[in-house]
Parts: sequence; C-alpha cells; structure tokens
Amino acid sequence: QVQLVESGGGLVQAGESLRLSCVASGVIFSFFNLGWYRQAPGHQRELVAAVTRGGNTNYADSVKGRFTISRDNAKNTMYLQMNSLNPEDTAGYYCYAKSNSGTREYWGRGTQVTVSS
Repeated sequence: QVQLVESGGGLVQAGESLRLSCVASGVIFSFFNLGWYRQAPGHQRELVAAVTRGGNTNYADSVKGRFTISRDNAKNTMYLQMNSLNPEDTAGYYCYAKSNSGTREYWGRGTQVTVSS
C-alpha cells in the first residue's frame, strides 16, 4: 500500500520559516516526479513547487526566491523549505508523486500551514 505522509506544518508569524516533509512508503520515490500543491479555503488548488526525477525544479511565481523544493531518494523523502512566510501562504499543503506516464499518481493527506500577520 502506497502512503505519502506530510509533516512540518504549523502556526508561525509572518517572516518566519517552516520546512515541510513528505515521506513515502510502498513506492520508490526515485521513479516519480514530485511536488507540492496548496489550497486555501475559497481558493483554487495551486501548484507551489515541483521537482522532476532528474532534479529539475519549478515554482509558482508567488513563492520564487522564498521556497525551495528538494528530494532525498535514499530516504524516500521530499522537502519544502519555506522562508519569509506571509499570511497569503496560509493553506493546506499536499505532496504528490506522479509517474512520467501519468498512470500512477499518489497524494498525501496534507499538512496545514497558518501564517499570522
């Protein structure tokens, strides 16, 4: 059974940092493209950051220069380092793993990030 479990969310003040982790079991992370989405109440789901199997990354414009995505295939773990957080970053953050073909896709249940002003 494949499971992706996020952790690291919490309540912080504006300007502070958090590091989210996504740990996978039942699947070999190195075979997948990975990423983070977020969704706030009343807002559409937004792709925050993604990293390919080869290590190429891309980011939403709203987080460029503040967030860094990384992966440790040996640990079957992905990270999202979030710096200079602001209230607009408040959302549920969800990690995913997708195969190149798109036929296999797995999601975590999310971790809440709340940034107070």
